[in-house]
Amino acid sequence: MQPTQRLARTAGLYYLVVAVLGAFAHIVRGQVYVPGDAVTTAAGVLENADLVRYSLVADLVQATFLVFVVLTLHRLLQHVDTQVARAMVLFVVIAVAITTLNLVNQLGALLVATDPSYAAAFGVDGAEALVMLLLDLQHHGYLIAQIFFGLWLFPLGLLAWRSGMFPRVIAALLVAASTSYLVDVLLQFLAPAAADAVNPALVTLFIVAEVSLLVFLLAKGVLNRVPADRALVDA
Repeated sequence: MQPTQRLARTAGLYYLVVAVLGAFAHIVRGQVYVPGDAVTTAAGVLENADLVRYSLVADLVQATFLVFVVLTLHRLLQHVDTQVARAMVLFVVIAVAITTLNLVNQLGALLVATDPSYAAAFGVDGAEALVMLLLDLQHHGYLIAQIFFGLWLFPLGLLAWRSGMFPRVIAALLVAASTSYLVDVLLQFLAPAAADAVNPALVTLFIVAEVSLLVFLLAKGVLNRVPADRALVDA
């Protein structure tokens, strides 16, 4: 196997870990977090305490593997444009830093929901409200991290397009997904009702773009062809 193919498939394996563990953590959060309902949310955290704890660890691991993904892709694509490749890495590092620090809110919610001393100190209603507050903070923290997660897809899509190592439809999807992530965050903060209306379409675009890249990395690695712009130069 050629070094470029090995790098690409290694990135695909790392990305698969990110996808599986990230999806698990997202599903668990969706099961226990009910916006605007402190009683149900606190009860959900308490009843699913082990799952919430596993999801926290899953998020830590997937965030770590996302760094491995971008470092591997940097090695693969840095020859195309060094500055753009560095920007790609920087955006992921910022996103991962926010994501991991934000998990403190989830841990706090878990501690408050499962330790009776908090209910004794704040009262049952107060403890439930605190669990709700911490998970609200975590939800909005993920939205902030999503800004940078969206931003990293733009340089990745640009590098993929210019390198000729990936189908251009995947590169275009990555750029479109980058824009959609930013639109989604903007709407979530400024126009929640509109965000609810368009979110399913945006999420579909995110999934199609990233799954397309993941499957291509695992199945094919990279295309063995010369980029069109390089071919013109060589001619």
